[in-house]
Amino acid sequence: MSVVYYVLDGDDLLVSTMAGRGKTRAARRNGRVSLCVLDEQWPPTYLLVYADAVVETEEKAVVELMMRIAGVMAGAEMPDTVRPMVEQAARIENRVVLRLRPYATFETPPRHVHSAADVNEKLLHGYGEMVPW
Repeated sequence: MSVVYYVLDGDDLLVSTMAGRGKTRAARRNGRVSLCVLDEQWPPTYLLVYADAVVETEEKAVVELMMRIAGVMAGAEMPDTVRPMVEQAARIENRVVLRLRPYATFETPPRHVHSAADVNEKLLHGYGEMVPW
């Protein structure tokens, strides 16, 4: 498992990666992947997403995804002035799009202790469960 940024395209999750990476090889080999989505708040909780994966190589889609993900990373949409550099990087790095089509998730209800007052009879850990996407 590795850390990746992703964006949504309808119900699909899109991940940018290099064609030679293990993520791409695994998606091509099996077509089924899992993605662990971490909560941005501390202490972290997570959602495990199970998805069918398709590898897309069309250059326009690859570059558009890279532009969107750069915007997520920067916290602002990327201007078109950087597109030529992104296009060049996409070719040099042999980038692809992993399109993940979720079919189920696994959730564990978060239980956190922020203070002594949080320790009470309701602070019990349970088992998580599979839920439909």
